[in-house]
Amino acid sequence: MKLKNMLWLAALLIIPANVWAYGESAGSGTGMCKKVGFSEFSPINNAEVSPQSAFSFYASESTFPKSIKVTIKGQAIPLTVVQKQSGYKVSGKLPDGLRGAFAKINIEAKGIAQCEVTDGWLVKVTQ
Repeated sequence: MKLKNMLWLAALLIIPANVWAYGESAGSGTGMCKKVGFSEFSPINNAEVSPQSAFSFYASESTFPKSIKVTIKGQAIPLTVVQKQSGYKVSGKLPDGLRGAFAKINIEAKGIAQCEVTDGWLVKVTQ
């Protein structure tokens, strides 16, 4: 009987660890990371905006609000994060000096499992 138990233990140890991992792969992450998401980007993607325009988006409730960071052309942007019923409304302003160029609003945040999720969108800043 002990030999049978040892064979079962050996079989379990041979199976790769990722078979036992939580979640399934899809979207921008796996498991709990998949539940972290961003939506309702304003202004919309590829919109023309004036310099120093406001922008906003929503982060899902699985997002740690203090982990949300936005950069534009490598510059960290000060944010206002307000808890809403189904997540967080995040808002900020385009940095001064950004004129006549495209700018990508880059978002980084962490979720419940401390996994990092990134997203973003593009706007065209007028003269």
